[in-house]
Amino acid sequence: MFVPDGVPLPRPAGIVRSDATILHADLDSFYASVEQRDDPSLRGRPVIVGGGVVLAASYEAKAFGVRTPSSAGQALRLCPQAVVVRPRMSAYAEASKAVFEVFRNTTPLVEGISIDEAFLDVGGLARVSGTPLEIATRLRAEVREKVGLPITVGIARTKFLAKVASAVGKPDGLLLVPPGRELEFLHPLPVERLWGVGAVTAGKLHAYGIETVGQMAVLPERELMAVVGQGAGRHLHALSWARDPRRVQTGTRRRSIGAQHALGRRQRSFDEIEAVAASLVDRVTRRLRRAGRVSRTVVLRLRFGDFTRATRSMTVGQATARTETILSAVRALLHEVRPLILDRGLTLVGVALTNLDREGAEQLALPLDLGGEDRVTGGGPPDANTVRSVPAAARDAVALDAALDSVRDRFGSVAVTRAAMLGRDRGVSVPILPD
Repeated sequence: MFVPDGVPLPRPAGIVRSDATILHADLDSFYASVEQRDDPSLRGRPVIVGGGVVLAASYEAKAFGVRTPSSAGQALRLCPQAVVVRPRMSAYAEASKAVFEVFRNTTPLVEGISIDEAFLDVGGLARVSGTPLEIATRLRAEVREKVGLPITVGIARTKFLAKVASAVGKPDGLLLVPPGRELEFLHPLPVERLWGVGAVTAGKLHAYGIETVGQMAVLPERELMAVVGQGAGRHLHALSWARDPRRVQTGTRRRSIGAQHALGRRQRSFDEIEAVAASLVDRVTRRLRRAGRVSRTVVLRLRFGDFTRATRSMTVGQATARTETILSAVRALLHEVRPLILDRGLTLVGVALTNLDREGAEQLALPLDLGGEDRVTGGGPPDANTVRSVPAAARDAVALDAALDSVRDRFGSVAVTRAAMLGRDRGVSVPILPD
């Protein structure tokens, strides 16, 4: 920001607390760090986690320019000495669980935002735990001691600034943004540090001569909106002045359940892509039922061979957890984008279920027939909360889903698979974390 020497920066609007008590804790190169922890021979060496697509890279590999989600072939051209390892999602899930246990032992106010990062509010703990800086120092030491992983922590008065601080402090660092000096910290940073500034938005800003957050901040909001669009302009203008009144929220309701599958660079037939999508639907609908939820909106996420992305969604008439209903929607969405897939190739497909509600909250479909053998109940005498009136075919579909869930819970997720997936490369499947 262009301010004469000796003139103090204005206090950022939207900051509601006087002390920097929000921590953003972010594990460093999480998947790769777990692999290096579990295999001592990988420590200090460039490590790439993934199959055809790079899911994670150690900092030794990043030093050669390896980034996610580039192809493995491109990564190995940049870093031929890298060690490529297949992902072990169960190991990452266990490590994440252990780290979040440390978080919750630090403060009850923990908001997880992904498998490897969370916001923590440590306000009010001064008498029992010390200053936020002391708390963050102990947290990093405990994660290293108990889980064996490096973690970076940013500390600030807002969630946004704490997250920026952790990004600046990486790897394996600790960075406090002093209260009252937020703009002094924020404005010299490149615009790419702001949430919502990807390659496209950064290109627009650079073309307009904007390189730093401070240069963006001095633009009138309307002028910035003309450069990047109305919604993005309003959002980025607020962030450039560190305006973020959001609080750390615990127990937030899950807004989506999903999974994605990296296909690699090998050419895939459309039938094979459909089979992979069906396998993803089996996974996410099982998780949906296990969570006691139903979904109304089905989202298909695609990454093409040129690394461009596309998202398609469909809202079904009635909230459901039935596999075949959701699979029909996914197939319809796939056929909608089939020309793009055949033209560009596909490196990743993902399925997400959104617009969730609790099981039993769905509206009954007409026509209603509350008599006869087509009535499905919750196991006890039928009442207003347990009666479901469905055709016999739908009842059979519910029974089939329940039977398959039972088999997979007992014998493992691959105990039963679709015939279309027999003999096929299963690639790399990764859960999509809740929003």
